Amino acid sequence: MQVQFLGPGSASCWSSLWCPAPLGSSPTSLPPAWLVGAHPLVLCRKGPSVRLATGCTTVKHCAHQDPHPETSSTSCPVCLESLPSEILLKILSYLDAVTLLCTGCVNWRFYHLANDNFIWIRIYSAAFSPKRSNWKVNSVEKTAVSMNLLSVGDKEAGYWKREYITKQITSVKAALARVLQPVNPYLGLPVKIREALRISGLGWVIILREKSGREYVMEHVDLSINDSSVTILWFGRDWPRLATLSTLDLCGVMPVFMDQSKTPTKNGPRWHSLIAKYNLSNLAEATMMGCDTLVRLFCLHPGLAVGLWKREEELAFVMAHLHFHHLVERSALGSAAVPYELPPHTPLLDDSPECGLHGYQLHVDMHSGGVFCLCGTFRNLFTKRGYIENEYAKLIVISSKNNVEHVPLIGKVGLSWKTNIFDGCIKSCSVMDITLLDECGKPFWCFSSPVCMRASSGPPDGPHFLGQTYYVDYVDPEGRVHMELVWIEETEEYFIVSLVLYLSVAKINRWFGTKY
Repeated sequence: MQVQFLGPGSASCWSSLWCPAPLGSSPTSLPPAWLVGAHPLVLCRKGPSVRLATGCTTVKHCAHQDPHPETSSTSCPVCLESLPSEILLKILSYLDAVTLLCTGCVNWRFYHLANDNFIWIRIYSAAFSPKRSNWKVNSVEKTAVSMNLLSVGDKEAGYWKREYITKQITSVKAALARVLQPVNPYLGLPVKIREALRISGLGWVIILREKSGREYVMEHVDLSINDSSVTILWFGRDWPRLATLSTLDLCGVMPVFMDQSKTPTKNGPRWHSLIAKYNLSNLAEATMMGCDTLVRLFCLHPGLAVGLWKREEELAFVMAHLHFHHLVERSALGSAAVPYELPPHTPLLDDSPECGLHGYQLHVDMHSGGVFCLCGTFRNLFTKRGYIENEYAKLIVISSKNNVEHVPLIGKVGLSWKTNIFDGCIKSCSVMDITLLDECGKPFWCFSSPVCMRASSGPPDGPHFLGQTYYVDYVDPEGRVHMELVWIEETEEYFIVSLVLYLSVAKINRWFGTKY
């Protein structure tokens, strides 16, 4: 697990400190305020080596041995800040876009120099100039390029940098949209999620923020792709103390410049997209989901599992569960401060008096560590007006009164976890993935979240079963899930004897344009 501390005097690489501002923000967005006035680039010569020193890193370069050491100074610093702007611009003109953006994070002067339009229009023209197979370039294209070069001086500083970044991001969005276009007719989800993750270089980080404002950025250590969700894991030895933490931000990160011919790298400008923000202030006092001999497990909505060491009450691991529905958009198209906002939904036109109450299809998975104990699809689900109560519409998937519908959980139920030293499995916990499609096969309600089975203290609501009864509950603003299970001692397995979804009537009305 890589840990980066973002703050004054940070030793982090420039590229991880700043990403271009999201589209739609102020076009004059600058580097972080604390970078202003950072130490300038200094070229120091001492003995037989030359080193390039900045406020955050030192890069050593070999130099030839001075033939007359007695006449040279033992330490003769040459500050690049003292060089004329014309010379610095000439040096910067040899840099590529990634390095140029990183250089702009050194201080104010380098930021403005790295915004030079003459440098960026060359980069822009090289990347997006018309590519023709003819020997001669069309005269119209020549004229267009010449007019662009003539108008460079009329544009404000940084104009062509913004144009280049905007067009790069637009091309990334277009490429991802093409990959995500094919949809699985049974799940209603994109078929090529894995390919989209590969070509985009998409990854995830968590940002742990202390009460003092200090931040720790941690790259994910492990990633597993399931049938309808991804599970992302962070662990390591360098966690900050839990008592000092206030919030945790889950963000998607993607290289600003995507080159499909190369493997995506983390050492460059990356786009941060906030997915969810969690409060860690009272985590140790929250309701515990489960535990084993080493850790206690807590769940934070939406879809975050946090493990604490039993002895120290400190962080052991963080596990995020993200559903495939709008996964790439949420992880790549938001900003560092504002999550991606789903496009407005147009209500379906249906004259049926039972519109929004029938034709549902449910796909449910329960899994952990790549092992599935449940994978089921239920079609032609419906509810009735009489089942609407307390602002929820009751959708019965498995009835406790129909033994034919009862299904077993395969294998042992448990949520697997690991760190760089230990691993384990928390019994009676699992990850639940729900994908509910409407009558047109469009995703209506989707989530991926850790859940736990709890023993029922009272008699069952329906028929009496021979065995201990357990229940699983999940709640979010769009609905509730209630599952009842019975432990069969003879066969040592759980049977699902009841599964009911409670859909928010407000969500149904928004989706279908109804007034239930």
